[in-house]
Amino acid sequence: MATSGETDEAFEALLRYLRDTRGFDFTGYKRTSLVRRVRHRMDHAGYQTFEEYLDVLQASADEFVALFNTILINVTAFFRDPPAWDVIRDDVIPALLAERGPNDQIRVWSAGCASGQEAYTLAMLLAEALGPDGFRQRVKIYATDVDEEALAEARAGSYEAKAVESIPPELLERYFGQTNGHYVFRKDLRRAVIFGRNDLVKDAPISRVDLLVCRNLLMYLNAETQQNVLKRLQFALAPRGTLFLGHAEMLLSHSERFLPIDLKNRIFQKAPNAQNGVGPLRDSVSAIERHGDLPGLSPVRELAFRASPVAQIVVTGDDTVAMVNQQAESTFGLSARDIGRPLRDLEVSFRPVELRAYIEQAKVERRSARIENVQWQRAGSDPMWFEIHVNPLVDVDNGLLGVSVVFFDITATRALVDKVVQVNHQLEAAYEELQSTNEELETTNEELQSTVEELETTNEELQSTNEELETMNEELQSTNDELHTINDTLRERSVELDKANAFLDSLVNSVQLGMIVVDREMRVVVWNRGCEDLWGLRADETTGVPLSSLDSGMPIAEIHPLIGRAFVEPDSTGETVVDAVNRRGRTARLRVTCSAFRSPQGTVNGALLLMEVQNRRGE
Repeated sequence: MATSGETDEAFEALLRYLRDTRGFDFTGYKRTSLVRRVRHRMDHAGYQTFEEYLDVLQASADEFVALFNTILINVTAFFRDPPAWDVIRDDVIPALLAERGPNDQIRVWSAGCASGQEAYTLAMLLAEALGPDGFRQRVKIYATDVDEEALAEARAGSYEAKAVESIPPELLERYFGQTNGHYVFRKDLRRAVIFGRNDLVKDAPISRVDLLVCRNLLMYLNAETQQNVLKRLQFALAPRGTLFLGHAEMLLSHSERFLPIDLKNRIFQKAPNAQNGVGPLRDSVSAIERHGDLPGLSPVRELAFRASPVAQIVVTGDDTVAMVNQQAESTFGLSARDIGRPLRDLEVSFRPVELRAYIEQAKVERRSARIENVQWQRAGSDPMWFEIHVNPLVDVDNGLLGVSVVFFDITATRALVDKVVQVNHQLEAAYEELQSTNEELETTNEELQSTVEELETTNEELQSTNEELETMNEELQSTNDELHTINDTLRERSVELDKANAFLDSLVNSVQLGMIVVDREMRVVVWNRGCEDLWGLRADETTGVPLSSLDSGMPIAEIHPLIGRAFVEPDSTGETVVDAVNRRGRTARLRVTCSAFRSPQGTVNGALLLMEVQNRRGE
């Protein structure tokens, strides 16, 4: 069984492997939480020892991704801890805007942004404060993380309905659109949010940040790593910049770097003069070995000090003004009468900057201090910028003689630096805009490529459809030709049929006898002209009518047995003589002959009646 020391060494070896081969340095994380997360992943994957798991990581890139996601718990949400965000909205952002001009750029950094909810929360609050146009022109939000998968999700700016439940409805409506069931952040404002990979533990921080949000990240780091990260965060912040931490994080041991604005909600401000002073500068005038004294040297020194183009004040060890040169007099309104007065009685002791604390520090620590970028403006004149050096004056035994305060005029340099910074900002903005345009062009190119492919596919389909239609047209043309042929044939047969019908009509009507053909239901099928003359009914009045229904004077009762016999004995012919009344109302004696009416196949379809007048009574 492995000892605790062996286990610790195996775990450290695993961390070194992740650092050296994968580029992720977790050695600064607290060991208890880090071991707990790694073991959680090992238990899930089914491995017992760190040595065994290290072998798996060396062979499987997928397992490394799973471990990485387990270590970096990307827990985030829109407006997480609402009371803290209320302070950011109501106090921090208004104060930040009040301290800057109407056209000054605002730089925000969301460190450890995970899947982007925190960065978009900042974007919404700043857009509410500035308006969409002001936001687009002035704001840059840098959102960083070490998890590439989380950054890819953040760049998309697309979230499910459950993820946006914490956004106030009016903000959700203003800043998100719906696409395929997801809520997507506005593209015109999205360009101001720049996502990128940054490891706070080892990568260079983003500089000149007005508002830095780094929530619930420090608590996972050990004390030494926290110290290094806090130095980076301090460096990143602009003067009077704001730091927003998570509820579980405090800065009580870093009061020299950050001052609390709202301790309950973990909102801090960069401490003034938080930078370290420059190294000690020893006054070595008294240590110079002189080869000999020159007569009248003191007046020369006095005149040289008075004529120096750099404003300078010298105070004694008890803070009494000992010397003031002409440049200091003209710049700060001093005169020879101020020599011998306590420094605290002069305006220059606290304006343009509070000097007494720096002077006291120089006296106690015997080292120089430098105060950078101090602005001074007198009524009716342009503002001036100074870099102030506070130097202790000591003798060869390190005894304090006094303190020299030198005001270097850096107005021209400051203007040049501001110009360089402005140009740099413009270049950064142009680069970011170019990068954004490039991304849009790539997206547009992909869409055009997709459209071209779809059009090519559609063209192929249309071409195939056209070929099918041409084939169908040829088939229809062939069918049409066949129909024409059939139609001609039918027309010829119709003519022949008309001739045959005309021939049959002539034949039937040429018979001098009355001729009737009935079907098996006793309906009249044929009624010739002889019957019309005999009974006074036209063929069109009798065709299809039952023989028994005709009002013709025909003795149906006597004829009916003959018809029935023709159906029963088709090979025989029946004959009878009956008395009848013709169409003129005269009695006539008829000889009626009845035989079966056969089809071409020999089937009996009806009966054929022939009626011949024997004599005409009463004529």
